[in-house]
Amino acid sequence: MTTDEKYMSRCLRLARNGFYGAAPNPMVGAVVVHEGKIIGEGYHVRCGGPHAEVNAIRSVREQALLKDSTIYVSLEPCSHYGKTPPCADLIVEKGIPRVVVGCVDPFAKVAGRGVRRLREAGIDVRVGVLEAECLELNRRFMTFQTCRRPFVTLKWAESADGFMDVVRKDYVQERPYAFSSPYTQMLVHRCRACHQAILVGRRTALADNPSLTVRLWPGKSPLRLVLDREGTLPQGLQLFDGRAETRAYIDASVLEAAYEGRPGVSCVRLDFSRDVLPQVMDDLYGLSVQSLLVEGGRQLLESFLTEGIWDEVRVEQAPVRLGNGVPSPVWPHGLAQTAEVDGRLLVRIFSPVSRFGRAGG
Repeated sequence: MTTDEKYMSRCLRLARNGFYGAAPNPMVGAVVVHEGKIIGEGYHVRCGGPHAEVNAIRSVREQALLKDSTIYVSLEPCSHYGKTPPCADLIVEKGIPRVVVGCVDPFAKVAGRGVRRLREAGIDVRVGVLEAECLELNRRFMTFQTCRRPFVTLKWAESADGFMDVVRKDYVQERPYAFSSPYTQMLVHRCRACHQAILVGRRTALADNPSLTVRLWPGKSPLRLVLDREGTLPQGLQLFDGRAETRAYIDASVLEAAYEGRPGVSCVRLDFSRDVLPQVMDDLYGLSVQSLLVEGGRQLLESFLTEGIWDEVRVEQAPVRLGNGVPSPVWPHGLAQTAEVDGRLLVRIFSPVSRFGRAGG
């Protein structure tokens, strides 16, 4: 590992501290080094607050040392005025002679402008140190910026012989088959807390009556989404209990009055005669939703897989055999990671066409 890689690795460790607070901004870490010694560190703590470079520079006790230092930052310094002033301008103002950048920011208002601003000021700038790791760290942000849609995670649980559920005749009266242990159920809630939105279809809403909230892990419940083409889901479902915001996708021919009086519920009318998933992706992009967890049934999950609108698949396989029932989707091809937890096989598969993946969260 080179000297630049060593300090960039430290930037990445710092950046991860902003996992829960920085979104929808990216996680960023910064380190100031003077004569082989770290004299300042910082990371982006929360959206709207000072950026990593600002926090790192502020932490330097002897500001005069900045004129003979190198600042390492995992993501290109911003060059525009947003909720905070441009970090590139601060670096120029402080007279820092060298900047090492992990990866370029694809956000349209940055996208190389920060690096150009620094170089025009005569600063020595190196770009691309541990670039792959820096891209992976913010894979959701990167996907959102480059693909103009959320990072999509598909999740389901299944039996060892490949069934998602028993066959049921009445969606409302019977409960879904429980594959998770109390511990792996907690992991499900942690996964929900790491996503901004969660989607199910009409059949899952009726059959499972899920609340789709975070109860077993600290964090904010995601925006709940449900596909309800005819607008006929009953008001008594937990999706409409007001404990979290819910967004219902209904057909353009259905009157929005079907959902009047439901607390925290909004409706979006789509053209169900066309492919629905791209319309949902466009709606979420407009809402700046960077991560979507899909917990629907086989039909919805397979729609995402067939259309190639996925970045990660999470499967929990329980040590039971049902013999028959609702078949699980076929696992897609991609880089797979497996772990045995509480007697269950947990599998994560990352899309082979995605430039980003394999990081934690």
